[in-house]
Amino acid sequence: EVQLQASGGGLVQAGGSLTLSCATSGFTFDDHEIAWFRQAPGKQREGISFLSKSAGGTYYIDSVKGRFTISSNDAKNAVNLQMNSLNPEDTAVYYCAARPGTRDFALFPYEYNYWGQGTKVTVSA
Repeated sequence: EVQLQASGGGLVQAGGSLTLSCATSGFTFDDHEIAWFRQAPGKQREGISFLSKSAGGTYYIDSVKGRFTISSNDAKNAVNLQMNSLNPEDTAVYYCAARPGTRDFALFPYEYNYWGQGTKVTVSA
């Protein structure tokens, strides 16, 4: 059974850092793509960071590129999202998701089979 559990959210001041973690079970990173999505109040869920060996590495949307880093800890079956230089626009509920990997990154929520529960990140000005 595939399971994902996100953790690590909290309240941080603008300019600060936070690391989210997604504990996983039931699949391997060798053949699955892992992604972090976020959903701000009143907005659609958006994919922000993606990790896939099948697709060739990592991918970030422009708004987080250079500030966020997605990485896997294979020994712990976990995927982390290191978030630096946070700003109030990063305030959202963050979700991790997984799907069988392909040659292309999957950028949209409907493409993912498995989801963890969200973890809330609040960035104060």
